[in-house]
Amino acid sequence: MDSETGCLIRFYAGKPHSIGSSERIQLSGMYNVRKGKIHLPVNRWTRRQAILCGTCLIVSSVKESQTGKMHVLPLIGGKVEEVKKHQHCLAFSSSGPQSQTYYICFDNFTEYLRWLRQASKVASQRISSVDLSCCSLEHLPANLFYSQDLTHLNLKQNFLRLNPSPSTSRALSELQRFTKLKSLNLSNNNLGDFPLAVCSIPTLTELNVSCNALRSIPAVVGEMHNLQTFLLDGNFLQSLPDELEHMHQLSYVSLSFNEFTDIPGVLEKLTAMDKLCMSGNCMDTLNLQVLKRMPHIKHVDLRLNSIRRLEADEVDFLHHVTQLDLRDNRLGELDATVFNNVEVLHCERNQLVTLKISGYFLKALYASSNELVHLDVYPVPNCLAYMDISRNHLENLPEWVCDSRKLEVLDVGHNQIRELPARLFYNSSLRKLLAGHNMLGRLPDRLERTQVEVLDVQHNQLLELPSNLLLKADSLRFLNASANKLEMLPPATLSEETHSILQELYLTNNNLTDKCVPLLTGHPHLKILHMAYNRLQSFPASKMAKLEELEEIDISGNKLKAIPTTIMNCRRMHTVIAHSNCIEVFPEVMQLSEIKCVDLSCNELSEVTLPENLPPKLQELDLTGNPRLALDHKTLELLNNIRCFKIDQPSAGDASGAPAVWSHGYTEASGVKNKLCVAALSANNFCDNREALYGVFDGDRNVEVPYLLQCTMSDILAEELQKTKNEEEYMINTFIVMQRKLGTAGQKLGGSAVLCHIKHDPMDPGGCFTLTSANVGKCQTVLCRNGKPLPLSRCYVMSCEEELKRIKQHKAIITEDGKVNGVTDSTRILGYTFLHPSVVPRPHVQSITLTPQDEFFILGSKGLWDSLSMEEAVEAVRNVPDALAAAKKLCTLAQSYGCNDSISAVVVQLNVTEDSFCCCELNGVPPPSPGIFPQSVNVVIKDRPTDALGMPSSSSGMASEISSEISTSEMSSEVGSTASDEPPQVAMNENSPAYPGEQRCMLHPVCLSNSFQRQLSSATFSSAFSDNGLDSDDEEPIEGVFTNGSRVEVEVDIHCSRAKEKQLLQVPVEASDEGIVISANEDEPGLPRKAECSATGTIGRRRGNGSVAPHERSHNLIEVATDAPLRKTGGYFAAPAQPDPDDQFIIPPELEEEVKEIMKQHQEQQQQQQQQQQRQYPMDHLADYYDTPL
Repeated sequence: MDSETGCLIRFYAGKPHSIGSSERIQLSGMYNVRKGKIHLPVNRWTRRQAILCGTCLIVSSVKESQTGKMHVLPLIGGKVEEVKKHQHCLAFSSSGPQSQTYYICFDNFTEYLRWLRQASKVASQRISSVDLSCCSLEHLPANLFYSQDLTHLNLKQNFLRLNPSPSTSRALSELQRFTKLKSLNLSNNNLGDFPLAVCSIPTLTELNVSCNALRSIPAVVGEMHNLQTFLLDGNFLQSLPDELEHMHQLSYVSLSFNEFTDIPGVLEKLTAMDKLCMSGNCMDTLNLQVLKRMPHIKHVDLRLNSIRRLEADEVDFLHHVTQLDLRDNRLGELDATVFNNVEVLHCERNQLVTLKISGYFLKALYASSNELVHLDVYPVPNCLAYMDISRNHLENLPEWVCDSRKLEVLDVGHNQIRELPARLFYNSSLRKLLAGHNMLGRLPDRLERTQVEVLDVQHNQLLELPSNLLLKADSLRFLNASANKLEMLPPATLSEETHSILQELYLTNNNLTDKCVPLLTGHPHLKILHMAYNRLQSFPASKMAKLEELEEIDISGNKLKAIPTTIMNCRRMHTVIAHSNCIEVFPEVMQLSEIKCVDLSCNELSEVTLPENLPPKLQELDLTGNPRLALDHKTLELLNNIRCFKIDQPSAGDASGAPAVWSHGYTEASGVKNKLCVAALSANNFCDNREALYGVFDGDRNVEVPYLLQCTMSDILAEELQKTKNEEEYMINTFIVMQRKLGTAGQKLGGSAVLCHIKHDPMDPGGCFTLTSANVGKCQTVLCRNGKPLPLSRCYVMSCEEELKRIKQHKAIITEDGKVNGVTDSTRILGYTFLHPSVVPRPHVQSITLTPQDEFFILGSKGLWDSLSMEEAVEAVRNVPDALAAAKKLCTLAQSYGCNDSISAVVVQLNVTEDSFCCCELNGVPPPSPGIFPQSVNVVIKDRPTDALGMPSSSSGMASEISSEISTSEMSSEVGSTASDEPPQVAMNENSPAYPGEQRCMLHPVCLSNSFQRQLSSATFSSAFSDNGLDSDDEEPIEGVFTNGSRVEVEVDIHCSRAKEKQLLQVPVEASDEGIVISANEDEPGLPRKAECSATGTIGRRRGNGSVAPHERSHNLIEVATDAPLRKTGGYFAAPAQPDPDDQFIIPPELEEEVKEIMKQHQEQQQQQQQQQQRQYPMDHLADYYDTPL
């Protein structure tokens, strides 16, 4: 069986394979063994069976035999040493005054190293413990029972059975042989019944039988009098036996994620318990009367139940409860004043509108993600140190908050607060104030001395900061005022001497001008400065020189023309981000010894000046989006030594045939630990020239899984497309197969993924483009339709009710941080196979038909969407005409808003015109076209002719295709046509007898058999270059025929009729999908024709990085192509000022006659078919197609 098939079987069988598990169970072999001192002649080398299992070395007493008496050598506290006199020899010694030594010579170095590693681990332990978790055990190893001194045994995540079928197998009933065992972990073995043998181990103090599908606990457990910890999480328990009251030392019982509807009464008699752990059960009402009868309980954990109300009948106060956890329930209101001594209260993610708490001893309050409009704490909580009331509906900050004398951290973000009281800043204990995402119009004007160290007021409506904020805030180290309307900064000092200790300053997305730059010098200890997307035009060199401690600067999205040379004074600088500016001169950043990351993309650089040796720590240099940049061979060779060097690909690569109906840009950024745990996938030409594939992958904290997904998923999807055309089927199959492909890497690692596939059904020439999105984890996609965000993804987390229900059914444990078994907070994600079936790779799939209203879509990783809402992301890049610059902007905004994780963003701009959108099903009324991105391309679905004109097939080496695609050239005037621009004489209205009462789209125009209607092009172009390499003012092309110096195109109109009528004619088709193309090469007919994909020139929209989005092949034209024009330096085709007459391609007479002859034959055949139709069908049936002769 191959490894992939085995991995798939183990995955669905719930038995993941662990590498090295057999080594952890035991090591064995026949080796040369010698006992005692090696220099004594009486001790000789003999070949014996040696086994390392548990905590012991086991040596057979019979030569060359695996049976008989065994010598056991305990290794806990002993020694494992290398014997240098003998090759591959180890000395094993036990501890104690009567220690013994065995010498073992191994046959090879691999065996020697394996034994040395495992034995050294055992000998170094202080306690006698054995870890056999995740070893796929179905029974206990027989040699394990030689370790009689075992005190801790971990058998978690195996497949142990109470009574294994083979009689020789060691069952769990033999666990009682470990007479000194204190801790036993049998969790996640799916036992089904409680192992009674453990009740006969008198020394047992800790027992874990979680996640074993137990439905009842036997009464015999009451005999374990020494048991102190009893873990029963993740089972199907509904009650507990009364015999538990005899376990007087039992201090901790965990009953989370069972099926209890009430608190078990027997817990009232377990007076040693101080914590009630019943999260994830089925309680809908909390009876406080039961808690009153349990005065020994101090900590109550009832999160993830379905509690809707608290019953407080005849209950005055519960003095003994100090910690109350009611997270993730269904409470609409909470009056917790009955818990008058409560110190910590958790009530996040409920539906609370009002909350009342006793403040006598309150130290921490967690009430985020509710609907709070009123918060009442009485009396004033003088012990309160931490309060999180973010993501609610509060309009004002409660007055009592300003009187909390010990409050250190206050989070009121994501509310509707319009003003902060000045008294709040007077609090001498307040260190951290988070007030972002509110409606603050101003901060208190006159501030006295404040001790705030961290101040976050991003995403408000601030026009200015208080004039004395930085003068009075002597302790301020962190200030984030991004996404406001600031035009100026307050001064940090009124003299040359400053007391500012500000280290991090984030001012991205404001209206700051050059006037604020001199004020930055008042912060000499500044380390991180983000001023992206403001209105800066210059950064004075003298001011930069004073920021000597600066380590990271982001000044992207401004209008800077240069970075000051005094950046050399910033000796600690490691990150310079200045994309999307107008920088013309390469800065002196390569002289900085600590520099790691430089991003100068989307600028106007023309050359790069480098030192002889690059900085030793340089890891990333991004120069994409500089259209005038030209690098010589020596510079490229030097820069290619950088780990991540990005530069525009030569424009010849753009002529590969990527459809100009979409173009993309992407960016990636590593997190604070300098690990890039994300990856992006982009394929403008996927499978064929009418499909595209984009993806984003996020490994959270691992690098391996995103890289594997990036390299593999496109190939898997291509294979699945060959099997089925159903969007949901092939996307789901792709993710399932990818789960198998991850193999062993996906057992303990995982990653989020989102894929977006654009396709067009080749069997439906009149159809539309379809966008299919599939995602798992927190990578998501959003489509901008008519300026509004349209989510195409879904995050499956614990807040999803159906997912939480599924997780509970599989009895997984959800830890307090909201993660499945403490690993991941996503219930659908790739990898993490050991969490199956709780965590599955089934994606959310959504397909949508693209319309002219669709402007672009964004794919982003977890870090992006944690920092920006979908509405904000769409609004931020809607007016950015370049996809690369748009992706860069999203990444910069997320980092300035507080994201510390790795980020990946892909922006795909769409240009779906009415010509490529069938609206027949919409009664012929096309949606309005998008008004943001210029329509640089018109795409019409290819229409296959019904006859082959008697020409050979394409495989014969002769030209045999007619192109029916629309030209996407960037010409300022419309291409001439032999067809008349005047409307036809025949009336074309709703009452026309041809189509009575039917409205048609541009793809399916209403045509009569004796009339011709010309398809008009509505394309507008954003580039100053035309596709023939000439300016738009050049001489007018010949009507119907135009050239770019090496390419002749003759316009012809081909229209389609209704799809249902195409079935009427069963004419054999011999031509290919793209019609007929006539070759102008002077090759012999029998020779194969060269590929013409490189002859598309600069047709398409010019991107901000200097590249040009190619258009595949031009539409509705008969193309005659020769060699492609030569590339000029500069990253695109340089256009001459005037056309060169010698460069014009004149149609040879023989070619012209050939074209006319072909079209004549084609017209005659068409007339014959029309006559046959008229005889066979009524006159109201139209012909299948209409072609226009030259």
